[in-house]
Amino acid sequence: MNQPADVVVREGRIVLVRGAEADAAIDVPWWSFTKTVIAAAALALVRDGFLALEAPLAREPYTLRQLLQHRAGLADYGRLATYHDAVACRADAWPASELLARTDADRLTYRPGEGWAYSNVGYLLVRRLIEETTAEDLGSALARLVLQPLGVAGARLAERREDLATVAMGETHDYDPRWVYHGLLVGPLQSAALLLDRLMTGGLLPPELLSAMLEAHSVGGSIAGRPWLTPAYGLGLMIGGVVGDRTVVGHTGGGPGSGIAVYHCSDARPRTAAAFSPGDDQGEVERRCVLSLASSPAKEGA
Repeated sequence: MNQPADVVVREGRIVLVRGAEADAAIDVPWWSFTKTVIAAAALALVRDGFLALEAPLAREPYTLRQLLQHRAGLADYGRLATYHDAVACRADAWPASELLARTDADRLTYRPGEGWAYSNVGYLLVRRLIEETTAEDLGSALARLVLQPLGVAGARLAERREDLATVAMGETHDYDPRWVYHGLLVGPLQSAALLLDRLMTGGLLPPELLSAMLEAHSVGGSIAGRPWLTPAYGLGLMIGGVVGDRTVVGHTGGGPGSGIAVYHCSDARPRTAAAFSPGDDQGEVERRCVLSLASSPAKEGA
């Protein structure tokens, strides 16, 4: 199988799927790939003894692990039609307190650990936990705990509309990044790939915490229009078997006007790929990313 024509390979391990090679350095929204970075930061705080992975949080029935794995029983604001209507109207983001009230965040939809449901609200709570623990804003905490230790340059937290002025947003204009309540990182596609590659190859977390991050909870069977055959979720990571007989770990993200997919494959020839595309088809950007990994001979020397 040949690689798609718009694949750029850098340093043998990093595969970028975007179009022209020069575009790889342009800032793009990382959307929910930000969750992977948030999870890494939370686990770094576990590593340093500031947080516990398994103990219930203060005054809450769920653990940090359950928040990171979407198993805490929290609802998701992505299901609110009023949320999508407000975003489409280019309105200012609601205050977080209003968002939590609209999602009825105090009412769990199942007992923690007894189900699975994707929840952006859960990652908003992890964001707050990181900020409270470090006494830093999220952007500073992610830079100190993850980006700088991994040597990843160019990524930053977008907090105002003006912060997206030079970011490739597809067809979306005048978007308020605060609508991504857990935080929206933006940066070059190559920086996203480099971050995941270094994270997965042991550049930040000790083996026991990296293993915890990769411990997968099955979330069902194959998904129509997506490359997943055995989808699962770890801690801030989408994990599973995909077309091409590979197991990949990483995250897909999407928002108004664009999508991103960043995945790592650990086989005889480890590779990390990242793809970005205008449009709202997350399955397409996933397929392009996964294809770029499956196109690479698995038995070649690194």
